[in-house]
Amino acid sequence: MSSIEQARKALLKTKFFPYWLDHKDAPEPEPALQEDIQCDLLIVGAGFTGLWAAIHAKEQNPQRDVVIIESQCVAIGASGRPAAILSASVVHGLENAQRFFPEDIDALETLGKENMDGFRATIEKYNIDCDIEWGGELTVAVGKEGIPDLEREHKLYSAHGHDAHMLDADEVKAEINSPLFDGGLWSKQRSGTVHPAKLAWGLKRIATDLGVRIFEYTPLQDSTHLKPGVLVKTPEGSVRANKVLLATNAFAAGSKKIKNRVAAIRDRIVVTEPLSDEQLATIGWKNRQGVYDTRTQLNYMRLTADNRILFGGRLGYFFNNNTDPKADKSADNFLNLVKNFYATFPTLKDIRFSHAWSGPIGLTTRMAVHYQSYHDGDMVYAGGYSGFGVTATRFGSRIGLAILDGDDIPETRLKFATTKPNYIPPEPFRWIGAKITMYALDTMDEKGGWRIPWIRMVEKMGFPITQNELG
Repeated sequence: MSSIEQARKALLKTKFFPYWLDHKDAPEPEPALQEDIQCDLLIVGAGFTGLWAAIHAKEQNPQRDVVIIESQCVAIGASGRPAAILSASVVHGLENAQRFFPEDIDALETLGKENMDGFRATIEKYNIDCDIEWGGELTVAVGKEGIPDLEREHKLYSAHGHDAHMLDADEVKAEINSPLFDGGLWSKQRSGTVHPAKLAWGLKRIATDLGVRIFEYTPLQDSTHLKPGVLVKTPEGSVRANKVLLATNAFAAGSKKIKNRVAAIRDRIVVTEPLSDEQLATIGWKNRQGVYDTRTQLNYMRLTADNRILFGGRLGYFFNNNTDPKADKSADNFLNLVKNFYATFPTLKDIRFSHAWSGPIGLTTRMAVHYQSYHDGDMVYAGGYSGFGVTATRFGSRIGLAILDGDDIPETRLKFATTKPNYIPPEPFRWIGAKITMYALDTMDEKGGWRIPWIRMVEKMGFPITQNELG
């Protein structure tokens, strides 16, 4: 049987829906808005950014009247679809911070650690059951050519006080047994894994307990500046708000200008059936770290609470920022991902996959949150997360609120908060460029050639699409 046939067989009974959201504890959706209401703060979007923002706002001022509207249901977007490997970084990793914000990196590292400690404190304070584990992050070298990347990253981690340790080939295989891994970098503190949907549902519970009104299946259709304040229209009602926070990430509701800087790139994930004790013993993974590898088109992986393996990392783009393409709900788009899984874990070559899905990432040219102001500052967009967003959204929402409220705090004066990512070409150039780039990423490690200068050109245009800049 060929590897493609093997992959196709493994996906025969797969549900093309996020494993996280396919859960008996999913709460019933809140009713849609069907009247005209007023509030102090309106938040558009009930993913992590919107939910964290609502909690921040109510904890800062319990009397503030806060409303959330969501076009579908809580966590249906990127917040219910990630690998949910936790990181202390608030700007997509240390190397990304060094590349784009070198003058702010010390402050961002301090803020990232404080943010992670606050993230953990909230979960413990409000008793959120979200399968959280603190096994750390493990970056693994695929082949010896990946080891210099780890050594460079280790130096950066050490310089900023992280509890990070280099592992040789034997040591990394003792952590997670794969014939592909020739080294590792294990960051042990302030990182781990979480069930993202259960976290989002827990944040929803906190928000409603604090008095936040949430309306699901209530999309924003239009907004008008009232000078001051904003009137937001929905299909069956409206909201007159003093301030509006757009927490829509890749969905870019509210203004076409957002789409000029944000592309809805899709990241694909598969999840296995639960591993037996015997199957799990063949790969070890006793410390249950979240794992990334050093491939150009990287793969990432983690264990779930019931010992399934989540394996992801195949990017895709659909014309005109389509955030829910039907074409991405079929086995064909996941075959290469399954092939990579079997190459990574050959002792699991007979395992099947229960779930497969893709999700919209708000990709920008700097892969980190940014802010855009509208209606003379009465409306602010906070988005552009494309990795490590489970924890970074807590930070990003807090700064977005400060900008919206005009609070002059040190964080709002940092470069990441005062600048925007570069423009992204419009369609059809965006789609054409994305297709060529995705193909180049898929095949560069194996075939090289024209792909290397193409990816180098794309990165010089401002898109940090590989882990490290190509030399």
